[in-house]
Amino acid sequence: MKCWQSYRLLNPFMTRSHPLRSLLLGLLLAPSMGVILPRIGLSPALAETRSRPTVPFNLSAPSNSSAPSTVLARSTPAPVIPPLDIPQLKASLDREDLAAAINQVEVGWKAQYEAFYEGKLSSQLLSLEQIQTRLQQLTPRTQTKTALLYAIPLPDRLDIILVPPQGRPIHRSIPAATLKARNQIGAQFRLGVVNPLSEPQEYLPAAQQLYQWLIEPVAEDLKQQEIDTILFCLGTGLRGLPLAALHDGKQYLIEKYNLGVIPAFNLLDHRPNNLQGLQVLAMGSAKFSQAPPLPAVPIELQSVTQSVGKGKQLLNEDFTLANLQKARSQQPFGIVHIATHAVISAHSAQDSYLQLWDQPLRLTDIRELNLRVPVVQLLVLSACQTAIGAPNAELGFAGLAVQSGAKATIASLWSVDDTATLLLMRHFYGQLKQAPIKSSALRQAQITLLKSGIQRRSASNQTLNQTLSFSSPIASRAGDQPLSLATLPTLEQTDFSHPYYWAAFTVIGNPW
Repeated sequence: MKCWQSYRLLNPFMTRSHPLRSLLLGLLLAPSMGVILPRIGLSPALAETRSRPTVPFNLSAPSNSSAPSTVLARSTPAPVIPPLDIPQLKASLDREDLAAAINQVEVGWKAQYEAFYEGKLSSQLLSLEQIQTRLQQLTPRTQTKTALLYAIPLPDRLDIILVPPQGRPIHRSIPAATLKARNQIGAQFRLGVVNPLSEPQEYLPAAQQLYQWLIEPVAEDLKQQEIDTILFCLGTGLRGLPLAALHDGKQYLIEKYNLGVIPAFNLLDHRPNNLQGLQVLAMGSAKFSQAPPLPAVPIELQSVTQSVGKGKQLLNEDFTLANLQKARSQQPFGIVHIATHAVISAHSAQDSYLQLWDQPLRLTDIRELNLRVPVVQLLVLSACQTAIGAPNAELGFAGLAVQSGAKATIASLWSVDDTATLLLMRHFYGQLKQAPIKSSALRQAQITLLKSGIQRRSASNQTLNQTLSFSSPIASRAGDQPLSLATLPTLEQTDFSHPYYWAAFTVIGNPW
């Protein structure tokens, strides 16, 4: 049961304006927010204790499986992530040598991802001119215009470099966005958006401040260049931000642009995709022996295959690595959808995993899925949970596509309500049939959920707290309610406008 559901059960008549709400909600949220708490002023001793990562589940095979029980135990120390050469990078930025600065962050960030994943990543080192040439070539082929945005966090400031398909790159420096300020605002933002009961005033100020730092300095340039797709290449502390929920005071960022996150442009497979007509391999598990059940998984897989029109399902005991590899050898599924517990640890890739039916698959071993040959155009992880705010976990999240071998991954930063996930995925796969690129399909699905509460609220004086339906047949990612597609609530019956329901989902890797 989700902690906010516990909160409602403790006092179903308590509104969000009740004076005890903040204290009670804080106590309920605290155990699951240990990674963020050190960033908002805990004492050093407590911060060290709270930030020490733990594996959330005993990762054993389901109790009705004949597979032996296995536990994912920490076997190695946390990897040492090499820092960038800050003096050299600042010197390049200060003299406006943007080609050198981009080269330094591309090489440095690649080394950080290799350290986290404990292996070399294949890449090609493109110059600034070559990067812009690639962006130019993609414009007619994708029917979109993409700009690359580097956000380079330094201790005393934040530097933004916007690389458009044509023209000179734009460099902006934001002295107010110091490390301390970024950590404080980032923590406030995350705490607000991951709690579906939070009021807009609890997360919008931070969302607007982050927009002022990351987007506003180049907003006019984006408009003049007629950019519709932003590809973010982000440094430490920024990689785990739910960028879709940044706000300009009137609109969320997702209402204005298609969005994507990449580890480095040189690690990206730049070739555009054609997802229309591809078959989907939909896999997952609804039952676990020592992890919370995911009762919506069977109808999620059914919904995905129905939306795509062509595909195969592997559910529960059929959801094994051997069966996945066998299915891929028989049919080169271009889309792989996985609905199971997936955790990206704050510690290392060794402690991060996908839970298959009979075993946990470490993030370092995810290449065993064999998604590179033949290449999987899109890997979707619909129940991914990331230790948000932790630098190592950010590397794990933003590097998912490169490590898996898929050209792109769609994953969630936190575990999202089941009803919202199902509806978003149905709209996403429906949009794939007509959207020019997959980041556009995800954007349209997110906007659909964002707009879901407008008509309902305008027709009623009920508050968001009253319109949220926790008694619906699908209440959360973990539960045991009977589920079916026939009982899935419609958007007219629900209000999923809060960022918690849609902002977690992110395109990682190739957004086209």
